Amino acid sequence: MRVQLDYGKTGLDVELPDDRVVGLLQTQDAEPLTDPQAAIRAAIADPIGTQPLSELARGKQTACIVVCDITRPVPNKQILPELLSTIEQAGVPREGITILVATGLHRPNEGDELVELVGADVAENYCCENHHGKVLDEHTYLGTTERGVPAWIDTRYIEAELKITTGLIEPHLMAGYSGGRKLICPGIAALETVKIWHGPDFLEHPKADQGFLEGNPVHEENTLIAKLAGCDFIVNVTLDKERRVTSVVAGDMEEAFLAGVSFIEKHVKAPLPEAVDVVVTCSAGYPLDTTFYQAVKGLTGALPIVKQGGTIVIAASLTEGIGSPEFQSLFDDNASLEIFMERILGKEYFVMDQWQLEELAKVRRKAKVKFVTDGLPAETINGLFVESAATVEEAVASSLTEYGPEAQVAVIPQGPYVLPTVGA
Repeated sequence: MRVQLDYGKTGLDVELPDDRVVGLLQTQDAEPLTDPQAAIRAAIADPIGTQPLSELARGKQTACIVVCDITRPVPNKQILPELLSTIEQAGVPREGITILVATGLHRPNEGDELVELVGADVAENYCCENHHGKVLDEHTYLGTTERGVPAWIDTRYIEAELKITTGLIEPHLMAGYSGGRKLICPGIAALETVKIWHGPDFLEHPKADQGFLEGNPVHEENTLIAKLAGCDFIVNVTLDKERRVTSVVAGDMEEAFLAGVSFIEKHVKAPLPEAVDVVVTCSAGYPLDTTFYQAVKGLTGALPIVKQGGTIVIAASLTEGIGSPEFQSLFDDNASLEIFMERILGKEYFVMDQWQLEELAKVRRKAKVKFVTDGLPAETINGLFVESAATVEEAVASSLTEYGPEAQVAVIPQGPYVLPTVGA
């Protein structure tokens, strides 16, 4: 069986044994919109749960529009012109508009990357700025939640008279689904907020997982923090495997988001009758597979369908390496994942981005990991608590030899964009 995995910007063709592959898990096709920009315009004019944006914008002198950073393939070049046209026609002066890149704790998006993100016209003619999560002075304190999370949100957003967020709704390894409230927390939240919200008290909860909203403390808490910050209007989209827009939701932060989730969950769930010995997956290609940090999402996405003691084989380009310096330091500072978990559960130890290593620890408690990439040398990969493999074919063959003649394989060509399940 020949399968193409999403890998970098080109994809990766792999050959797998037909007699062992029992599941090819993909998103269910949703018809792409014939005119996405017209659909965005219509959604803005007839939103869910709130007034049209043109009415909300009337009389406002300042506006902040929050967009995802480069790690998310949001069609900003289609969304932003409609938003900007609407609020400017309603009277918001261009000089009062800030487009804020929700970097969370990621690096800033500047220069050519900013142009790629928002389009040349917007980059040249509007104030486009990056969020800096590690600069506390650029945030406003909104109070501490009952669960003990201090809410610090970017002051540029808090002080804007009109608050708008955009985004993409897809499965998310901690918050259930991305989009909606996530543009505010963690998108424009300070490290002081994220370090608690992404701490083990939240992430070790069994519902802090992809596909779960009800009872998920990660989702509940960042929804609460987003409501403290305020949000007048959202525009979120869903995409198909070719990154074409399949639906647009706009309006109230919670109602529109839930409408988008209701749409996407019908298309991303992919069932298998039972768990398998080997899962072949990826991290959804560019821009999500550029770092090992982001590639962990491909691993957690495979957890529901791999047997205890099984193997996940993942391919990711890693064109930007491991991740932040802080994330890289975790591998030097901790001789094993067991030591790392003991330290973070003790509450005295904290390093930014530790939450992604905690997610990797969840994976490794259940399965082995064989990692295929041409972005980092094998010795580097082997130092990341996973095993390097030269090719997907080689990794699968060795795993099948280990598990015996009855071993079965499942494949997730789109990685974390798919929500695999076991059962009907």
